[in-house]
Amino acid sequence: MPFTNDAIVFGILMISLGFVFFTESKTTGFWHKFYKIVPGLLMCYFIPAIFNSLGIISSEETQTYHIASRYLLPASLVLMTLSIDLKAIYNLGYKALIMFFTGTIGIIIGGPLAILLLSFFFPELFNGAGPDAIWRGLSTLAGSWIGGGANQAAMLEIFEYNPQKYGGMVLVDIIVANIWMAIILFGIGKKDSINKWLKADTSAIEELKKKVALFANNSKRNPTLTDYMVLLSVAFGTVGISHLGAELISEFLIENFESVADKSSGLSSFGSKFFWMITIATFVGIGLSFTKARNYEGIGASKIGSVFIYILVATIGMKMDLGSILDEPKLMLIGVIWMTIHASLLIITAKIIRAPYFFLAVGSQANVGGAASAPVVAAAFHPSLATVGVLLAVFGYVVGTYGAMICTYLMEFTSNL
Repeated sequence: MPFTNDAIVFGILMISLGFVFFTESKTTGFWHKFYKIVPGLLMCYFIPAIFNSLGIISSEETQTYHIASRYLLPASLVLMTLSIDLKAIYNLGYKALIMFFTGTIGIIIGGPLAILLLSFFFPELFNGAGPDAIWRGLSTLAGSWIGGGANQAAMLEIFEYNPQKYGGMVLVDIIVANIWMAIILFGIGKKDSINKWLKADTSAIEELKKKVALFANNSKRNPTLTDYMVLLSVAFGTVGISHLGAELISEFLIENFESVADKSSGLSSFGSKFFWMITIATFVGIGLSFTKARNYEGIGASKIGSVFIYILVATIGMKMDLGSILDEPKLMLIGVIWMTIHASLLIITAKIIRAPYFFLAVGSQANVGGAASAPVVAAAFHPSLATVGVLLAVFGYVVGTYGAMICTYLMEFTSNL
């Protein structure tokens, strides 16, 4: 019988995080050797997945992910963008956008190519007609992996896949996307070696990190209780503003624009409260970076934001059930081939343009993971980079429905060959 009480589940997740950070801090012995191979961030993600897979906790009944993504994520975005240098982000250049759109193209062509390949081995898999046609179901994966939940719902509405079979697609979405995120997190621990292989120019990223570190050192001071209370009031006050603004904007757009209210419309993403919540929190943080509030980096604002991000990482990992990987083997195979094409195209492009691994990882997660995962991955490189992840994820929401529709029409064509 798994634990379903939110307080118990949260306690287990926090003990897991504490265990990882404590053991990772060891400078000798087994754990020191272990973390040279396996990054600590991956363990923060993987241990909750093991607990969920063993039935110790239940990701379906607990609300910890909802709490982390709706309350802690926007708070962390504010705390990590207080000291942001917009000019330095601009100086990161065009490679971030190239890698993002490469990731999008990888998803668009990956689905049709996966169908084309598997149709030679399992032709019966693509024999479904009407609402049962597999390309209709795969459209929801395209929506999720280019944009997010709102785009996925739009695809289900547009292409009218059989709702009774939709659960299988959701399973593929969660498992394949989470496995890919685990691989990306593993790569972060090896980023220097990967960048060397890519012959990447990381000077702009290192310059941004140095600027933030220098500012933090120059404004460093011993924090008081008042400092922490004011900082948390800014963070969670912004969370409240973000939720209020998201509700008002979302309701206004849905009530006044038919294209937003229509779930089958390419503009339906703008009716998503989560989209507006993340957008508002990010822009409030950016706005505060032009005020004296940025001096709170001196008492560790980004470190507190990182704490919230790691909690979110644990709750995301908790959603993966390792035991269900073989529940839908043929569907899972489509997802794996699809994601492999997406990853391969990113690697090839990164090698050609000498893009740092940061752009590859964040460009992919801005598509596949969306606004919940992209800032997590970006912040794993450095807290100051979380904003890059959010801004690219916003692009994903905007192009998600249209990109997924192109992908779906290609999948329909290949299914009928």
